[in-house]
Amino acid sequence: MRVLVVEDEPKMAGLLRRGLAEEGYAVDVSADGPEGFGAAVSRPYDAVVLDVMLPGLSGFEVCRRLRRDGVWVPVLMLTARAAVDDRITGLDGGADDYLTKPFHLPELFARLRALIRRGPAPRPVVLTAGDLCVDPASRRCWRGGCEVGLTAKEYALLELFLRRPGAVFTREVLLEHCWDFAYESHSNVVDVHVRALRDKIDRRFGVTSLETVRGAGYRLRADGGRAPARPR
Repeated sequence: MRVLVVEDEPKMAGLLRRGLAEEGYAVDVSADGPEGFGAAVSRPYDAVVLDVMLPGLSGFEVCRRLRRDGVWVPVLMLTARAAVDDRITGLDGGADDYLTKPFHLPELFARLRALIRRGPAPRPVVLTAGDLCVDPASRRCWRGGCEVGLTAKEYALLELFLRRPGAVFTREVLLEHCWDFAYESHSNVVDVHVRALRDKIDRRFGVTSLETVRGAGYRLRADGGRAPARPR
């Protein structure tokens, strides 16, 4: 197993190199953001241990760029800052896990093992289907570069559809994921919100992407939609 450590503090970098080597990993070390990004895109790694506070490019930016370029290696971010906003920024930027300094090496090893078992898998920072895009970090939506304003519930529905484009969701599943338990399964609240969402992401642009599957539920086309056929 080969791990990339991106850490600019020499003492911490040396500690991680020695500790990981003793655990049986092959370890490469980069001392700044641009060097770490270059290493991660040019060589196959089983995991990246990425500090947040780096010269040149922050760890947040390195991770965002990796995901943007389709590099899905598991990323464990390290920071001396324990603020919740920093953890959210890292995870929304595509990191897989987060560890705050100071930490115990056995915990870092355990987290790395869990990430490596999971393996690389696409976890895009921006969810897309054709020209329909959602940014979960900012909770914003675009269609063909034009921003679309959504309510909280409309956004929740669209994000769920975009995480599994082409999959059919029953009304019960949509209700379970996007509403609390106060709503009963026979309520038409799902249909009302799907109709409102369709008005904003489809009808406004003259396309059909959010489809009704008769007797089953709804699905979002993986290609982002098509213009309805004209009558002959």
